[in-house]
Amino acid sequence: MIDKNTLQQAVKKYRTRTYHLERKTWLRDEKDAIRFVEERGFVFFWPIKEHALPSLWNATVGDRPVPNTHDDPGHITWRWKDDLLDKRVWYYGKLLRKKSTILSFELAPYFYTLSPNYGDYENDYLVQYKNGLMSVESKNVYEALLKHGALHTLDLHKEAHMTSADKKYRFDKALTDLQTEMKIIPVGVAQAGRWGYAMIYDIAARVYPYIVEQARYLTEAQSQQVILRRYLHSVGAARVKKISTLFGWKREYVLQACQQLVSQGELELLNNIEPEPWAVIPAIFQLQ
Repeated sequence: MIDKNTLQQAVKKYRTRTYHLERKTWLRDEKDAIRFVEERGFVFFWPIKEHALPSLWNATVGDRPVPNTHDDPGHITWRWKDDLLDKRVWYYGKLLRKKSTILSFELAPYFYTLSPNYGDYENDYLVQYKNGLMSVESKNVYEALLKHGALHTLDLHKEAHMTSADKKYRFDKALTDLQTEMKIIPVGVAQAGRWGYAMIYDIAARVYPYIVEQARYLTEAQSQQVILRRYLHSVGAARVKKISTLFGWKREYVLQACQQLVSQGELELLNNIEPEPWAVIPAIFQLQ
């Protein structure tokens, strides 16, 4: 029977490989970064302490925290991200836990299926707003992009009628909320404003219509299974509660997805380690 210490050791060894934590496997350039995202399916841009998931940062500099200094060589990842925004090599936005997340195009339709969008980006948001599921600030920002096309944040402030200082928090929150729902995404950087740096945003479905089209043929259950499978192949093992928190799925849906993968022989549910079950892929013990 597997105990907690054995599991933790196996997980640590497994993640060292899948997170690219060894120096010999660190990412060296943009091509490496793109391959890493495609390999893993989805990653965080920065490491998020509370949630297990590979990150572009750790895969570039190893297992160390992000420093406050701007001259750290690891910040090459920031340049990669900015340079690639308009190249359409991946889907980038504040998605999981409202943190910067990068999806491969293979996985993006599955995430879109689980979003509150129905495929008609010009009208879906109005249903949400009328049902009290979207703030007026989010509506204003979205409609500004819908009407004017891609805008950098300074112009977006103006077109959304949110230029006063007291509206900054609500504007920033609207940008984050809309990204989390896969409604808008950053598509580039403009040399504008005091610092000569302003993110450009556009409507996600307008930029990537094929993601919307592919999502039409997917079910929520199927999408959860695919995402969970790729997640566990990145992290090796995770508690059901942690999975539920990371993806914002109800616990019962997580368990249903786990049971389906168990029936396919792709993972095991361990109930003897803690009161909360662990979802584990057998491959983590093959590295011992």
